[in-house]
Parts: sequence; structure tokens; C-alpha cells
Amino acid sequence: MVGWVLRILVAAGLLGSAWVHLVVWLDWASETAVVGELFLVNVVAGVIIAAAVLLWRHWLPALTAVGFGAATLLAYALSLTVGLFGVQEQFATQEELWALLAEAGCVVFGLALLFVSGRQAPIRGEVA
Repeated sequence: MVGWVLRILVAAGLLGSAWVHLVVWLDWASETAVVGELFLVNVVAGVIIAAAVLLWRHWLPALTAVGFGAATLLAYALSLTVGLFGVQEQFATQEELWALLAEAGCVVFGLALLFVSGRQAPIRGEVA
């Protein structure tokens, strides 16, 4: 039961990040070289990884979700500090707050899912 709750929370974080990046892409990022393409990669990857977390009971999707969240948070931190491919953020919008929460959720709940999944014995005939 705890595993499923964590899977849902991880998937929600991934889909939340994907949604925010789609909204921002539609707003301004589509006109920005490199960053625009990276926002679309985030959208597609977030949806695919969320599906994997929900459908494949294996440690790899959870680890991928953690990496996704960490990489996206790192890119955002760079855009706040030194800039990222010419984009300098200022943490001034609701989208930035929601993305920060969603991606932190990917990391925190993804790590928790890895821990819980590693402690549970697989059910007979099921991939752990």
C-alpha cells in the first residue's frame, strides 16, 4: 500500500513538472533557442517516466524519477544563478514555485519509493 501511494506521488511530481514546462513553453520558451527544446524534452520525459513509475514495478523508474527531478532542479538553480543558455530566472512566478515543488517531490518521494521497494519482497511471479 505504501509503495502505491509513493508511486502516485512520484507520478504526480513528474506530471506536475511536465505540465509546468508545457505551460512555460507555450508562454515564452518556444521562442528561446536550446531552452525551448529542453522544456519539450522535460514535458515528454515527465509523462513517459510517470507512466513507467505507475506501470513497471521495478527500481529503475523510481531512480529515473529521482534523476529527472535532480537534473531539472540543477538546471533551474543554474538559471537562477549564472544563467542557463542565455536564460536568467528570478523566481518570480507561480509556475516556478509549482515546478520547484513538483521536482522536489520527484526526488524525495522517488528516494522513498526506492527505499520501500528495496525492503519489500516481490510477490510470486511479479517483477520487484
